[in-house]
Amino acid sequence: MNIAVVGTGYVGLVTGTCFSELGNHVTCVDIDQEKVEKFRNGVIPIYEPGLDVLFDRNIKHERLKFTTDLKEGVKDAKVIFLALPTPPGEDGSADLQYVLKVADDLGPLLKEYAVIVDKSTVPVGTADKVREHIAANAKVDFDVVSNPEFLREGVAVEDFMKPDRVVIGTGSMKARSIMDALYAPLVRQGNPIIFMDEKSAELTKYAANSFLATKITFMNEIANLCEILGANVDDVRKGIGTDTRIGKRFLFAGIGYGGSCFPKDVQALAKSAKDVDYDFKILNAVMDINTAQKIKMVPKIKEQLGGDLKGKTIAMWGLAFKPYTDDIREAPSIYNIEELVAAGAKVRAYDPEAMENVKKLLGDKVELFDDEYEALDNADALLIVTEWPVFRQPNFDKMKEKLNNNLIFDGRNLYPVDEMGPKGFKYFSIGRKQINGN
Repeated sequence: MNIAVVGTGYVGLVTGTCFSELGNHVTCVDIDQEKVEKFRNGVIPIYEPGLDVLFDRNIKHERLKFTTDLKEGVKDAKVIFLALPTPPGEDGSADLQYVLKVADDLGPLLKEYAVIVDKSTVPVGTADKVREHIAANAKVDFDVVSNPEFLREGVAVEDFMKPDRVVIGTGSMKARSIMDALYAPLVRQGNPIIFMDEKSAELTKYAANSFLATKITFMNEIANLCEILGANVDDVRKGIGTDTRIGKRFLFAGIGYGGSCFPKDVQALAKSAKDVDYDFKILNAVMDINTAQKIKMVPKIKEQLGGDLKGKTIAMWGLAFKPYTDDIREAPSIYNIEELVAAGAKVRAYDPEAMENVKKLLGDKVELFDDEYEALDNADALLIVTEWPVFRQPNFDKMKEKLNNNLIFDGRNLYPVDEMGPKGFKYFSIGRKQINGN
């Protein structure tokens, strides 16, 4: 099948590459000439495990191409995916200007029937708007379908090739037949393709991410209560996670969620509710709690270092919002760096993949190092922000040699709490007892 993907951000690039791996001929379109040239030269601007292998193979076999010309990109395409940015406005609403601009441009370019697919995360009612904008200039029949993505950064290729489910919103039997055939190779093991109306599909994406964000936030509140009551959040997590009605995923306490999806989608759903005069109290609380949770460790760091961070040096392990990605959008690391620097501290940081993005964003606000232990030199404390595997079994003796104080603030609960005292550390984590060291 000939497919066009308009927009080569995270979702668009993964979508286009994976569909080409299934034998389709995919043309990806982007207005950024420099980015397109990089793609043509085999350079991928994002870090996503496994994507490079599929990308290189399908470029070689000419199933995956890139262009800046929308007309060239959609020529002969039976399905056209819109994977365009929908950044949040100051009020939390999704900005549809890029989606609707392409919809305007698409109308006169359609020469025969095509299925236009909203792959971006968009508010309820967007499919209707896209349809109106295309129809204003189109001279052939077309359908607009909502097909939200459920890709997790770090495992996006696996998520795409082995989806739990595929959600497709359409009232057209013709579009349904085409989308069913397109996704059939991905659901051979029996996972469902769920068809529904466009508005329900649009809401499904927001509902899923908002529920997961709520689950994370609830567990962080339990962790905060554990610290006050002297309970252990790890035990509580195991106790409730084995209840099949609850499930064990998204129950790990930490310093809040970040990334490109959860913060934006929670805000957008809350804004959509507000627009129809519905007060979505749970989501409003989730956003407030998560903002506070991100910098939860800063007051503890100040307290342990005498109440004043001026002239202090804090080492930070982890900058990406989660492991296996270089994405720092809404990452807790950024919030903590800003807070620590504002309080007069210097920050020395290491991350396996995200340092270049942090350098572009923060410049010299943070000093970056190529080795996690080098970042510890003469630091007064270590703050762990991202749960990269490389941090899980460190050389604790080497850490003690480099740190001025054997002081660790673990925002991801990486280490068994009862082992840290005998190792000689003062250790603070989330929802567990404080260890004062030996």
